[in-house]
Amino acid sequence: MNLDWAWIERNLPMIGSLLVEHLILAVLPVVIAFVISLPLGYLVSKTKRAANVILAFLGVIYSIPSLALFVMMPLILGTKILNPANIVVALAIYSTALLVRCVVDGLRSVPPAVRQSATAVGYGWLRRLFRVELPLAMPVIFAGLRVVTVSNIALVSVAVLVGSGALGKLFDLGFSSSFYTPIIVALIFDALILLIQRGTLPWFRSRPA
Repeated sequence: MNLDWAWIERNLPMIGSLLVEHLILAVLPVVIAFVISLPLGYLVSKTKRAANVILAFLGVIYSIPSLALFVMMPLILGTKILNPANIVVALAIYSTALLVRCVVDGLRSVPPAVRQSATAVGYGWLRRLFRVELPLAMPVIFAGLRVVTVSNIALVSVAVLVGSGALGKLFDLGFSSSFYTPIIVALIFDALILLIQRGTLPWFRSRPA
């Protein structure tokens, strides 16, 4: 196996730059999707029978292969193929498609008796939403956030096939030259990102049942 640990020291600036790029490309779409999904999920949850049709449509969007969506983005947005905005928008679409379902499922999990009790003590719909329904729905929503965040970290590496990919570029470098040090570095930093997220985001921490 062709390993050269001195390569890491010589290329620390490049590795650091790719790490920051990876974080931005993976986490920014989650933030965008979260902001969009809360109001959208609430509205979908109020459509009753139409909600299942809308959720099925979002499921179809989520099933589109990531590479195909990455390739389509420049045509849709009118951007260049190497523009990072293509990756951010594509992953935001994936994240929104999944998070809307999580918001709907979370709100549906709130017992009707709890809603009725909140209304009976004088809560309006907006106050009831933020003080009662969303707090009870958050475990389901946070579970969805965990899935999309981890998924995005992996998909950003896949984006190397269309000229982006941040840490995924280290995979490409390693495989194309039979030089495995970059691949190991990429794996280490992917794991580091997950550890940072588990430490800073409460829903990443394992909890007893």
